Amino acid sequence: MLIGIIADTHGYFHPSIPTYFTGVDLILHAGDVGTPDILDRLEELAPTRTVWGNIDGQSIRRRSEEHYKKTVGGVRIWMTHIAGRPGAWQRGIGALLRDDPPDLLICGHSHILRIERDKSLRNMLYINPGAAGQQGFHLVKTCVRLTLTDGKATQAEVIHLDEPRSV
Repeated sequence: MLIGIIADTHGYFHPSIPTYFTGVDLILHAGDVGTPDILDRLEELAPTRTVWGNIDGQSIRRRSEEHYKKTVGGVRIWMTHIAGRPGAWQRGIGALLRDDPPDLLICGHSHILRIERDKSLRNMLYINPGAAGQQGFHLVKTCVRLTLTDGKATQAEVIHLDEPRSV
């Protein structure tokens, strides 16, 4: 199973997104979508699930949830917009993670691409795909493709959206 992971589009649909997300089985958007047309365009590529972020108004919040918790491809996923990061969790998140860590935690908000394992939380995989939009301090627009095989995340591919596709 192949999952596209994206966050912090802030109303901007990068023209390279279809190149990388066409053919994925599922798209997960970790909040700060910006405008409903972003979700419409992602849905044209693959089934899309999203959580709302701090900039998202009612038009996005009606189509999303604050926390997305599902098992996908045998992997227990928790996606929320603001979670912090391993070792520096947002208030309240750390305790919830210690009580019942998912296999995969996905968040956005920081605009900082980060993929790592948290060994203190049963080797939970943490992914913040960075930001795919134009607003914010980030210099490179990024997203991630994640391969799930036999109930495990087996490969994460970081995509720099402004670079020509070399695959």
